[in-house]
Amino acid sequence: MTSFQIGKEFLLNGEEFKIISGAVHYFRIVPEYWEHSLFNLKALGCNTVETYIPWNLHEPQEGIYNFDGIADVKEFIKTAERLGLYVIVRPSPYICAEWEFGGLPAWLLKDRTMRIRSRSSNFLSKVDTYYQSLFDVIRPLQVTKGGPVIMMQVENEYGSFGNDKEYVKRIKDLMVKHGAEVPLFTSDGTWHEALKAGSLLEDDILPTGNFGSKSGHNLNELAAFHQENNKAWPLMCMEFWDGWFNRWGNEIIRRDPDELAGEVEELLQLGSINFYMFHGGTNFGFMNGCSSRNGIDLPQITSYDYDALLTEWGEPTEKYFAVQKAIKKVVENCWQDQPRDLVRKDLGSVKLNRKVSLFSTLPTLSQKITHSHTLTMEELDQNYGYILYQTKIDNREQIDNCQVVEANDRVQIFADEQWIHTEYQETLGSSFVLPKETKELSILVENVGRVNYGGRLLSPTQRKGIRSGVMIDIHFHHYFDHYPLTLDDLSKVDFSRSWEKNQPGFYEYVFELEECVDTFLDCSGFGKGMAELNGFHLGRFWNVGPTGSLYIPAPLLKKGMNRLIIFETEGIYSEEIHFANKPIYIK
Repeated sequence: MTSFQIGKEFLLNGEEFKIISGAVHYFRIVPEYWEHSLFNLKALGCNTVETYIPWNLHEPQEGIYNFDGIADVKEFIKTAERLGLYVIVRPSPYICAEWEFGGLPAWLLKDRTMRIRSRSSNFLSKVDTYYQSLFDVIRPLQVTKGGPVIMMQVENEYGSFGNDKEYVKRIKDLMVKHGAEVPLFTSDGTWHEALKAGSLLEDDILPTGNFGSKSGHNLNELAAFHQENNKAWPLMCMEFWDGWFNRWGNEIIRRDPDELAGEVEELLQLGSINFYMFHGGTNFGFMNGCSSRNGIDLPQITSYDYDALLTEWGEPTEKYFAVQKAIKKVVENCWQDQPRDLVRKDLGSVKLNRKVSLFSTLPTLSQKITHSHTLTMEELDQNYGYILYQTKIDNREQIDNCQVVEANDRVQIFADEQWIHTEYQETLGSSFVLPKETKELSILVENVGRVNYGGRLLSPTQRKGIRSGVMIDIHFHHYFDHYPLTLDDLSKVDFSRSWEKNQPGFYEYVFELEECVDTFLDCSGFGKGMAELNGFHLGRFWNVGPTGSLYIPAPLLKKGMNRLIIFETEGIYSEEIHFANKPIYIK
């Protein structure tokens, strides 16, 4: 049986072992392509794969667990093992990863006394219950039991969030309680304050560093921290940022391949590495995260390409080959090979089949919940998507002073189903006018993604929908019908009903295929919304860019008849859609 320990160096079967790893998130890649990504990782010269484990994927509703399909972490790890790769898993309750709420399940927010990432009993009890199910899956996969898992993470960049060592120790104790036997580690930025706050030295937990440049300087900082605490441990960059994530409305971020390769060469001469990301993949569904700056939330796009060594769609990049050469320079005896690619094609155009307005099909999509005041998503047991609020107005004169108070994230206001006003970010809570003789007020609120990093993890804005209420004239208006719109089953859309222009609507495109290959849905003719293909949620699109398409992996297509449904909120749509052989960008 293989053994793995941490001494002055990493030791595999008693021999010094330099970890050359890459991050591949199984939850961002369709299972049929896991082997493709992992083979290319090994062909780069890597001996290990690292992955986060997102709590909200595996326990989408409290007490309901999912380890199937794209959530089958066991099969992902076994696939890595079959290819001869070791595995590092990061099952910490919080993962960041530019993933919705940093991987924390939104149902935690139903408890208004909940303080996440703390030693509070209500939080730790939820972690304990989750770990019982999770470790039943990953416990047998550890190297101590003949599996490929060599290390596990306790907490993720906690030194950039808090310094409660008792909390970190409690998480470590829960991992051990549920069967963690392999060496444990923490990962933080390499400046002293972050390392000190996030590490657990008294329990001999290995601190590792996260950075993307100045490799020599950062590893020297990590080494100094070890020495200061009388530890003789190996140096490892647990997240070497070879690219970066992207936000709506910004330009795509790129990094020079040769500069990256130089940094990699320097790093490998000093320690071990985990490329973050090796293959980024896609934020399918509503799982894109959200960063924050100066109090403004900045949601990430559907593509998690990350400018990584493999593109979102699994194609080896110029950076891949530059890094492959850098690895070979330092580790001459590593195994390498030519990487594989996938087939991508232009599948042509498809004409619109049917369309219907949201207001028309609302009764078939959602069960009405009536309450005296506005309820949030969490109060409605809803995690993601949209809420439509409706209320009757006794109004014979124009009302100039109306206001939605404390709402998140994006608000569209309709008077008698006609759009009058949109609020987002800086304008949230501004006044609007209700036209004369308005009889019904409708407010569509979209959760564009919960913050995944920093202090705003604890912000009230993480609770989505209308938190306080709607003021009409000088008072709060009461009695609202709530329609939760999770949009997780668009077969409920009734296309036999009416469609009206300038309203949110659903658009159906039906097409037949003789072969299934990777392609890209051109969304540039639409405004804002999401797309579902054959029952699978491809993710969000938005005409602010920088991306104007959604990646479609071939396994999501069918030989024969296929059905694409697009939900669009701005009243902007196309009578014809196109499937391209490459991604489309909006400048």
